[in-house]
Amino acid sequence: MRWLAPEMLWALAALALPLAVYGWAWRRRKKLVLRFSTIRILRAAAGPGPSWKRHIPAFLLWLALAAGVVALARPSAHLTLPTDHRSLVLAIDVSRSMLARDVEPSRIEAAQAAVRAFVAQLPADVRVGLVTFAGTAQVVQGVTEDREALLAAIDRFELQRATATGSGLLMSMKLLRPDLSIDLEQAVYSPSQVTWPTPVASGSHRDGAIVLLSDGRRTTGPDPVEVAQRAADLGIRVYTVGFGTPNGVIPGYEGYSFFVKVDEESLKAVARITEGEYFYAASAEQLIAAYRSLQGRMGLETRETEVSFALAALMLMLGALALAMLWWPARRAARSA
Repeated sequence: MRWLAPEMLWALAALALPLAVYGWAWRRRKKLVLRFSTIRILRAAAGPGPSWKRHIPAFLLWLALAAGVVALARPSAHLTLPTDHRSLVLAIDVSRSMLARDVEPSRIEAAQAAVRAFVAQLPADVRVGLVTFAGTAQVVQGVTEDREALLAAIDRFELQRATATGSGLLMSMKLLRPDLSIDLEQAVYSPSQVTWPTPVASGSHRDGAIVLLSDGRRTTGPDPVEVAQRAADLGIRVYTVGFGTPNGVIPGYEGYSFFVKVDEESLKAVARITEGEYFYAASAEQLIAAYRSLQGRMGLETRETEVSFALAALMLMLGALALAMLWWPARRAARSA
């Protein structure tokens, strides 16, 4: 826990004053009580029940003051809370490396099956969009709640040469945030000439997120790590999934065989920069498990949240007043007896 206004904690020292005043008043009251002439009158003045009960309202009131001071210091903590994600963009690598059969029946078929299961299990009010990327990136399905349209779009994936992971991430950002007046062609080929919006807190965009799956490393287009920094500046979280075994091979493609290995370092960096999370899957079963885990993780997120003590202060104050009103008539009745 940390404090957003720690200077207010010095006010806790002032709480010793009401304690001192209360102690002085109580000792003075006891001296006055000794002037009564009989034990019966002393007992009546003390009131019914244990003597410590009379101190409870004052103690609760003092705790209310302490809670109020703590509230002014604005404590905050990292809490795991439900997210407000209502739009997701799934960015899927459709480069030729997805032909590799180190994952049965092939990487692309296993990925399609996992994405289908993920989409089918999402809450009905979550809107989903689909982006594919290889040498370029394209939107295969705009953000929609129509699950049939999404499943049909997944079946339309077409493999292409090269891997432009950064372009896929840029296209996903644009699809998630259509309000962005960003020229994607300029962002890809002349990124220094693009004027981006004023940066916001990383992970602060609560209305959506991106899930990016890739099985290889970038061969063209912008650096995905640099694009991830742009996503972080927009508050967009990116969850990444690395798919495939370390020794994946595309056999017999145009007379050559190619080794295709996941670029885990870049995917981890993208997730870290945007305050998302990275998952690795080396089989179809692990990929489905990763997407299931994603579904649970995206429903909850850990973020710094201000913890309010104001309600506690109010409840303590009301408790003190209630007890004082409840016990005071009983003491008055005992004194007049």
